[in-house]
Amino acid sequence: GVDAFDYMIYTFMIPTLIVVWGMTKSQAGYIATGALITSAIGGWLAGILADKYGRVRMLQVTVLWFSAFTFLSGFTHSPEQLFVTRALQGLGFGGEWSVGSVLIAEMINARHRGKAVGLVQSAWAIGWGISAVAFWAVYALAAPELAWRVLFWIGVLPALLILYIRRHISDPQVYKDTRAKLAASGQSSNFLLIFKPGILRTTVL
Repeated sequence: GVDAFDYMIYTFMIPTLIVVWGMTKSQAGYIATGALITSAIGGWLAGILADKYGRVRMLQVTVLWFSAFTFLSGFTHSPEQLFVTRALQGLGFGGEWSVGSVLIAEMINARHRGKAVGLVQSAWAIGWGISAVAFWAVYALAAPELAWRVLFWIGVLPALLILYIRRHISDPQVYKDTRAKLAASGQSSNFLLIFKPGILRTTVL
């Protein structure tokens, strides 16, 4: 849900930025599209790195990444600057989404896996709702010229999750076992193997 908050909050700010910056609707669309494209790239890269460096480590990196660039978005002064910070935010957003989903799927008992992953996916709606409430509250307390910046600054709060992750979550046993087998055989994880014929028939879930 926290990634949904950081992503969706921008959509509420568009009317304000059109007035404050004279931003066009096309520019607003480019900014949103840029973040979506980089989120796809971030998901792919984070998946590869999570296989190499661990699920928990990459989850921390991606949460810190998208929180930091959401926060920095509050200091921008033009559509071009915002495009850069939002595009970089998208890398972390996509990475967190992919790594978090895999981590949950590997941690949960197989009989409850479907329900757990479904709950994670539905958390997007919760994050969207929180962003709507935050938008209403901040705009009620501050002038629009400042309020949009405050909303971006609030986006740094998910970084606090890293403290919980470091203390209470470790890489799933299935990941550790897989890494141990690869190390023992002298092999390494190869992203291209997911395109190998028959992979769905031979993979043990």
